[in-house]
Amino acid sequence: MEPIRRHHRELHRSDRVGWLRAAVLGANDGIVSIAGLVVGVAAGGASTAVIAATGVAGTVAGAMSMAAGEYVSVKSQADTEHADLATETRELHEDPHSELEELAAIYRQRGLTPTLAHEVAVQLTAHDALGAHARDELGITDTLRARPLQAASASACAFVIGAALPLLTAILVPAQHVAAGTTTATLACLCVTGAWGAHMGGASPWHGALRVTFWGALAMAAAALIGQFFHIPA
Repeated sequence: MEPIRRHHRELHRSDRVGWLRAAVLGANDGIVSIAGLVVGVAAGGASTAVIAATGVAGTVAGAMSMAAGEYVSVKSQADTEHADLATETRELHEDPHSELEELAAIYRQRGLTPTLAHEVAVQLTAHDALGAHARDELGITDTLRARPLQAASASACAFVIGAALPLLTAILVPAQHVAAGTTTATLACLCVTGAWGAHMGGASPWHGALRVTFWGALAMAAAALIGQFFHIPA
């Protein structure tokens, strides 16, 4: 009787690196940026209405800035990838023999024997020449390809979600306690998002929580000091 073969499934996280990086960056930036604005303005003696208006304006501007920044940055990467692929397409059409030898040389450098490297290059070229060169020569894969719209939308949405915590705290907490309440809520939220981001990326949640919370605490302290320096008399 033959043994039962179980399907082996592997969990890989590299397929989520594009949107995950943008989402973690957007969420943490939303929390820290808006919390810094709220704490700074509150420490300066502003009223609840002024604090809330500052937070809302900062949220809208920050989300748009994050979306634009991510889109332009990732679009530049996508444009470079497209240009490289266009070059490879032209070279495959004009000089397929040299491109075949180039592919075989790559496989020889990775440890294959000359005969096997040439055979692998021949078979992959017959199957998908451009895909083989994109993957093995240029390092471009479907999993890691630049996706500007995905990065922009993930970053902007995450920024708004992250900014919601300090903004709601500023609105609900009495004006005299906004700085302390926002700082406490922000550090707690940063601890959670840092741990979540590290966990999603396969790293230690504790390390992720500590590094994000540390920089968030520095940002809160700097914002409070600046707000007190520009204190507005009641």
